[in-house]
Amino acid sequence: MHSMTTATAADYGWIRSATSPFRYPLESGYTLTLVRGVSPAELLALAGVEPSGACEGLGELIEQHLELLEESDGEEGPYVLAGVCTVPGEEGDWTLALALGGDLGSLDFMETLSAGTRAVSHSSNGGKPMHFFHWYENGELRTEFEWPPVRSGSTPDELNDLICEVGLGLTDEDASRVDRKAAVFALAERLTGVRVTAELLALAEYRTAEVPEEPAEEWKSVTIDITDAHGVRTYAHIENDG
Repeated sequence: MHSMTTATAADYGWIRSATSPFRYPLESGYTLTLVRGVSPAELLALAGVEPSGACEGLGELIEQHLELLEESDGEEGPYVLAGVCTVPGEEGDWTLALALGGDLGSLDFMETLSAGTRAVSHSSNGGKPMHFFHWYENGELRTEFEWPPVRSGSTPDELNDLICEVGLGLTDEDASRVDRKAAVFALAERLTGVRVTAELLALAEYRTAEVPEEPAEEWKSVTIDITDAHGVRTYAHIENDG
């Protein structure tokens, strides 16, 4: 697995600092997804959610999420707020989607999202934390894990070299010695070329969407326009048979 970056867990130590904008997502639960060549609007359409507005910076996104939780106040309703923006990465632009409070979509959504391209995500459910990492390629789940020594997917061992290089390792002892969350940030960078920094999150202009427990309206079909670094365009037309 070739990578243009040399990121390791040490590059993402900032996520734990006292002033880190990422402390709230770590505590409340989050999913951070990166997908190449799919626009923010297309990603939200595939997730089956309607854009609800926009905000500047992670601080404002967090404020909106807190307001959403306050309005819900234990009632049924959206507890997840997604902020979506465009970021530079390997082979052109990528879309970064940060869902606060949980997950942006189902397994089917990630398979659809990665049709004809690559999507990488990592997540935490907050509270009693479970931390997951997923790599999808061309609609296929290639590698996933919660605990690095136990991997699944169609090619569970393809990332082994990178898993070791970022500092995670493949044994219980190795995985216990490193900040696993910082390491999966680095692993995501190895697969995308996207360096997520405190500044990037703090300054990004996000398109926002509230994610209900069940999407109100299922999409019928969507055509994704993917342009690579060489200007070559491909189109993936996806029908929703669900």
